[in-house]
Amino acid sequence: MLQFMKNKILFPLLVVAALAAFFSFKYVRAGSKSSKERRALVIETVMKTIQAGHYSARPIDDTFSSRVFSEMVKAFDSEKLYFTRQDIEKLKKYEFSIDDQVKVGATEFFDTLEAIYLRRMNNSELLYEQILKTPFTFKTDEVLQLSADKVEYAASEKELENRWRMHLKYNALSKFVDLKKEQEKKKENKDSVNVVLKTDAELEAKAREDILKNNQRYMKRRKKAKDDDRFTFYVNKLTEAQDPHTSYFPPVEKSAFDERMSGSFVGIGARLNQNEDKTIIASVITGSPSWKQGELKAGDEIMKVAQGEAEPVDITGFELDEVVKLIRGDKGTEVRLTVKSTTGAVKVIPIKRGVVEIEETFARSAIIQGKDGPVGFIYLPEFYTDFNHTSGRTCSKDVAVEVQKLKEAGVTGIILDLRYNGGGSLGDVVDMSSIFLGRGPVVQVKSSHSSPSVLRSRTYDTAIYSGPLAIMVNQNSASASEILAAVLQDYNRAIIVGTTTYGKGTVQKMVSLDDMIDPMTRLNMLSDTAGGASASIGSLKLTMEKFYRVNGGSTQLKGVTPHIDMPDPYDGYDEDELGERHNKSALEWTELPPVAYKPVNSISDLPQVIAMSKSRIDANPTFKLITKNAQIIRKKKDDNNVSLNEAKFKKEQEEINATSKELEELQKNSVQLDMTNAPADLPKINLDSASVAKNKEWLKALSKDIYIAETVNIINDIRKSEMKLSVKGSKR
Repeated sequence: MLQFMKNKILFPLLVVAALAAFFSFKYVRAGSKSSKERRALVIETVMKTIQAGHYSARPIDDTFSSRVFSEMVKAFDSEKLYFTRQDIEKLKKYEFSIDDQVKVGATEFFDTLEAIYLRRMNNSELLYEQILKTPFTFKTDEVLQLSADKVEYAASEKELENRWRMHLKYNALSKFVDLKKEQEKKKENKDSVNVVLKTDAELEAKAREDILKNNQRYMKRRKKAKDDDRFTFYVNKLTEAQDPHTSYFPPVEKSAFDERMSGSFVGIGARLNQNEDKTIIASVITGSPSWKQGELKAGDEIMKVAQGEAEPVDITGFELDEVVKLIRGDKGTEVRLTVKSTTGAVKVIPIKRGVVEIEETFARSAIIQGKDGPVGFIYLPEFYTDFNHTSGRTCSKDVAVEVQKLKEAGVTGIILDLRYNGGGSLGDVVDMSSIFLGRGPVVQVKSSHSSPSVLRSRTYDTAIYSGPLAIMVNQNSASASEILAAVLQDYNRAIIVGTTTYGKGTVQKMVSLDDMIDPMTRLNMLSDTAGGASASIGSLKLTMEKFYRVNGGSTQLKGVTPHIDMPDPYDGYDEDELGERHNKSALEWTELPPVAYKPVNSISDLPQVIAMSKSRIDANPTFKLITKNAQIIRKKKDDNNVSLNEAKFKKEQEEINATSKELEELQKNSVQLDMTNAPADLPKINLDSASVAKNKEWLKALSKDIYIAETVNIINDIRKSEMKLSVKGSKR
């Protein structure tokens, strides 16, 4: 999700002013506190903001209406276990009228859908509870189709009940087979004489009991969703009909978005888990207020939460998000936790809230030791930045620091891992490219009503790292990741390895919807806060621009094609399902004229490097098995029928798992990289035992990564190629 960074790339203020001026009338009558009118205000403001400011706003017509209808029905009942054909017929009358409702802020379709859904949800509880009272027999030859797209909605209540029975039987059979396997393993154990074996009937009963508990937990979570949560979901289906990345954020979700982008939040720094009705401390974040206070430990149970000296709240039965809300608060304020330790002792722990940094969000590095010299590895999970604090951490500065650490450690090349990196701050992409390119054009940005502008890297006059460079990507590398990979590819500065990226070539801006409301309506909203309503209606992440490569092409839909394509487990799925291409509302691919740019520190003999890697990949048994496994997944996906007969089910599972197990064993033994930390990182890592353990696990996971191992080979090939050219040049 690309977004402009404050004080770096200025959002065109004229567009914001034009948007604000567009809303010059009052939506809500003075003094109104009606939830219905507030929802109408949200819908009207969201849709008018889109129509006025979106890069390529689609008309609010019958096509829009039909798309929203289909997406909502599918989202509320993805497995076709709730709605019947009669329910769908009732809803069908709205298929081509949602556009008319949206234009006047009406919610009749949503209200009707929600009412049917809630009724069906309550009915489903009765269904699964009744069905799971009766033992299943796994001897019959029933077959279940798991792909909802291949089945119709149930024609009657009886058919719906049978569909539930089939799905519950499938879940119970899966659990039953697992329980039998566990029992077989116990029999083979040295202490098998002490194992009390259960009969098949007892195991089947245990399977049904577990499935019942799973459904009850799932239903509890669904029932916990508030009306406003479902309404927000509906508004986002309206926005997504414009494009996949235009999203509505209520005030609370906007705050959560800012936290994710910054990698920090104000709190105490304890990770929580829930076990039944108990809230347990899973871990304490190193350097956080809880860590500094020193009394809170992993395994402690939180019993009560108090705001300073106020009366403590008993949190028994609270959902995790409710507990988090109680514990969070303003920086410098005190929260008092009544906790029971693992020894049973109960005590009150006072903790002052402060800024907590989530280290897993931030860039970090390691060194891969090998016979051809050390290779640096930088992991960047997202393009983070702190939009609310100019002194906050940014990924461009952090990556520059990691590069310097690796240079000081004497690495012969650097790998930047952008796999699963979904993007983030556009300003930081431009800054980060300067680390490897120095000054120069990075990306072209165009709005619907302006000429393209070229964003240039200016942080460093010349690259601070000019050695061999590889960028790792996959189908989940998107947006900002694609900009960086694309510009380094266009400059011939880095070799791109992995699979074709996601294909998101659009830029979003967070727009405050409150700024789009006339002053009188805003005043009315402020007066409503006394009744518990928020004084804000939230924000809109609005697609306002598209970005283009310096060579004129776009990453939109097409993504970035790597120089070296590596077999990927996701190859078993249609690329349309995993990329921007799968969404019917995605903006089209277009191109612009290229801009003038001059390659720097280009890779020498690139075709030879690609050929050598391809030869290794083709000969590698692990990569061969990954390809084979992907083909099995694809075949199974095309025919998604599953037998509910135990013998046939086990045979199907064995066939599917055979290759996966073989692959697991190969991967376990085929790679063992020697991973170490940069010397500059050791003081921070050795702060406490938790940090040491986490770092050890991270290095261990990296050491077994076959993709990193091949990328190291590629770096070494580049370096050797450059050394050969250097020798030839010196002889001349």
